[in-house]
Amino acid sequence: MSKSKKPSMAGSKSRHKQKDWPLVVYAWIGGLGLIGYIVAEMVINTRPHPLHWLTGLLAGVLGYFVGQLWYHQFGDID
Repeated sequence: MSKSKKPSMAGSKSRHKQKDWPLVVYAWIGGLGLIGYIVAEMVINTRPHPLHWLTGLLAGVLGYFVGQLWYHQFGDID
């Protein structure tokens, strides 16, 4: 008797599903980025406006790491 083969999905080995970031990471990036920009707008009340954007960007990068840490400690937003 011959063994029957299970049908396999075509291209299943070559196509890896890319995992997206959890929602909590996006929330921390957006939240800290916005808060960082607003705080920099209040503290640096002079005209070098790129410093405000740079502060918001750095706060968003910090938000990525805080969000990843939050995700690994507490899980995702339900």
